This record gives sequence, structure tokens and C-alpha cells, in this order.
Amino acid sequence: MGHNNIVFLEVLEWFDRTGKEIAQRIPIEGSAEIKFGAQMIVRENQAGIFFYNGKALHVFGPGRHTLKTGNIPILNKILAIPWGLTSPLRAEAYFINMKIFPDLKWGTRDPVAFKDNELGLIRLRAFGMFNIRVIQPLLFINSLIGTVAGFTTTDIEEYLGRVIVSRFNDYMGENLDTLLNLPGKYEAWAKGLKKNLTDEFSKFGLGLTDLFISSITPPEEVQKLMDDRSALGLFDDMNKLMQLKTATAMEKAAENPGTSGQGMGMGLGFMVPSMVSKMMDEKSIDPKAEKFSPKCPDCGSVVPEDAGFCPFCGHQILVFSQCSECGKNLSPNAGFCSKCGTKVDEKKPGSRFCKACGMENLKNSNYCNNCGEHL
Repeated sequence: MGHNNIVFLEVLEWFDRTGKEIAQRIPIEGSAEIKFGAQMIVRENQAGIFFYNGKALHVFGPGRHTLKTGNIPILNKILAIPWGLTSPLRAEAYFINMKIFPDLKWGTRDPVAFKDNELGLIRLRAFGMFNIRVIQPLLFINSLIGTVAGFTTTDIEEYLGRVIVSRFNDYMGENLDTLLNLPGKYEAWAKGLKKNLTDEFSKFGLGLTDLFISSITPPEEVQKLMDDRSALGLFDDMNKLMQLKTATAMEKAAENPGTSGQGMGMGLGFMVPSMVSKMMDEKSIDPKAEKFSPKCPDCGSVVPEDAGFCPFCGHQILVFSQCSECGKNLSPNAGFCSKCGTKVDEKKPGSRFCKACGMENLKNSNYCNNCGEHL
């Protein structure tokens, strides 16, 4: 039923129309006089949060749930006469999509400065993708959504991408001495970078399920220098040298429009399918793919998905907010952090400015995104 009727009770439910919607508020326009006995239908891979009189009362899991408010059909309109027939007992519901949102893009908008031990100061471009999911629905609403009616991956993809780029610059500065040693490091770097970003994402109630590095591209002149060094390395192995010469001769013969070129081209035509087949056979899906499991935000132990409290330390799994200084989970009405004593909302995440070029970077950055200097 509608949300503005006088007699009938409401049935609240939500369907993701695009596959990119993370959260939706019902009603979309402001709040409503949701009545006593209204039904909330929460589906698998969803979480429902009910707000009454401005406060979050409960996070509901999958199933049908009965909502309790002070709005009684017909009677609430009579009691609301002093307020112009608008009941002051306002309520709204948020539905959170708990599925994994894949194929979000990250990349350097501008080239990132990097000090190479052999090539000097160069600028790099890096691109990749990442997957996220909501792990703390209420913290996600309090930290990112606020009172916005709807929230999609488009609203957060750019910001999270900038966070990844900044942390990637720090990670590269600490783990790479020269670009000549870059090949073969993508997978290991992706795992290390994902580990460093876990706490960054958890501040917003988000989990980084996967992170991939697609490419790290230096300028064309640096690429040519790397190609020349790679070619010189082949000469250390005479077998590889002969393979290189044979492949070069085959390529030139295939370009020849004569009979020999046609024959060589036919030979290549027979060889290519077997080569491609061999390459495809060598590629397989990693059977040890990491499976996401919810963890206690306080002690880090793995807990059941429907747990309200950690069975190991007793900490409440539902996170309302976190200390901006030390990251400690805070109770709803906390005035000070129980771990470091910081006053709630006294310190906000700031920025770090490079002393060399004045560029603004994220608070915990170690290297400048503009000039590559250590902060």
C-alpha cells in the first residue's frame, strides 16, 4: 500500500532495478507516518534498517518483520490535529544491498610521480578494478549515506578509486626500486595493496573483496628502454637467441607476397591454433579463491553471518561509528573514545601537504602523488 494512506497498513520492500544500487530509502521523499503493524519484507542479500523518530532501532535480516510505531490507523490523524494533521511520529526504512558489486574501476587520472633508482624521476599511469560489498549496514548509512534517498556504486566509485591510487603510490614507493623489476609483480602487489586498504574501507562499513591491477604504464621512452634491456637479456641463452632469430625470419617470410611467403604463412596458420590451445590450457581458475567471511570489528575473529555479538570477545557486531583517531568502535551515545580518550567528532580526517610541491594528499599518505617525495 502507499505510504500516505490513512487506513491501511504499509508493506515495505525494495528491488534493485539496475544492479548498481547499494541503498534505497522508503519513502523516497522524506519520511512517512508508518503505522503500527506495518510489514517489512527483507530478501536474501539485503538488510533492512528501520528508523523511528530519527533513530535507528534495528537492522533486520532476510524475512518478514512487523514494525511497531505510535501511529494508529485513523486515530493518528486525529491526534495530529495540532500539527496540521501531520503526525510528528516520523519513520523511514533503508534497504541495503549486501551482494558483491563487481568490476568497479580505479586508475590514475593524472600520471603519478615515481623515483626510479635507475631511470630517475618518471611518471606512471596505473589502472585496475575492484569489488566491494557492505559489511556494516548501519555504519555505511551513518558515514556515507546520511539522509540521501538512494545510493549507487557511481556515487562512491570515484572516491574509492582515488583512495586506491594514493595507497598504490605508497605501496609502490616502498616495494619497488626500479621499473625494470616490475614484470610479474601484479598479483603479489594486488594482494598486498588489498591488505593495506582493508582498514580504509572498513571505516565506511565496506569490505574490499577483490582488487586487481590491470596495467602499470610508464612513458613511451621508458618502455623502449625496458624493451631494449629485455632483448639484451635473451643473448645470455643461445637457445633463446636462436628462437628469436627463427621467429623474426618467419615474420619476414610471412610478409613476403611470393610463394615462400605463402607457404610460411600457411605454416604459421597451422601452428597458431596449437599455440593458443596450449596457452589456454595453462590458464586455470585459482581453486583457492578467497571466500568472504564476516569478522568481529573489535578482535578480528570470524563470526557467523547472523551473529549479533562476537562469540569470542562479546563485542557487538553492529558498528554505529568509529573513533576518527584510533578507529575504536564507539557506542551510539559515546562522548569520548574508550581507548584513546578522543572526543567524538573532535578530530576529522585531514590531509597531508607535500613540503616540496604543496600538493594535497590523503592523511595517511607516505609519498606525494604529484612529485613522488616522501612526506
